[in-house]
Amino acid sequence: MKHIKLLAVLFISAITITSCSDDDPVVINEDEVITTMTIELTPNGGGDKVTLQSKDADGDGPTAPVVTGGTLAANTTYNAVITLLNELESPAENITEEVAEEADEHQFFYSQTGLTSTFTYAGANDSNGNPVGINFTIATGSAGTGTYIVTLRHEPNKGASGVKEGDITNAGGETDIQVSFPITVE
Repeated sequence: MKHIKLLAVLFISAITITSCSDDDPVVINEDEVITTMTIELTPNGGGDKVTLQSKDADGDGPTAPVVTGGTLAANTTYNAVITLLNELESPAENITEEVAEEADEHQFFYSQTGLTSTFTYAGANDSNGNPVGINFTIATGSAGTGTYIVTLRHEPNKGASGVKEGDITNAGGETDIQVSFPITVE
């Protein structure tokens, strides 16, 4: 009887030891953390640069992002470039580089409320010739106040109707970040 108990203990121990092996792979899928979106707007022909920024110091924490809008000149075209950072890392991680490397899986979309500006994709496209939108232009219209909404989608359907032209309606995918910037055009 002692031998049976001893064999049972050894058998259970052997199973426990082999099941706790650290040879088992651990897969961790981390979402991109974007704490800061900065858009630098440079007017064609010279003039003062305008910086729009959203900064969320605690990431997805309880504190709302601090959003800084800007004032643009009426009937002016601006060259724009977006920079995305994860400032919870030290040094800050440049997420823009990851978006550029995974261009086929990302696209920025631009919209507005209360204004009559035109957004146009510029810069590099993905491997299929579809826009990514890290670089773009804004042609302002007449004076007014409103909002520019900038959205980054992960895995949008770039072949869907209107998506290549910047219409988010049929894009699908997941929103990585969306910011509404208060804008004055004068």
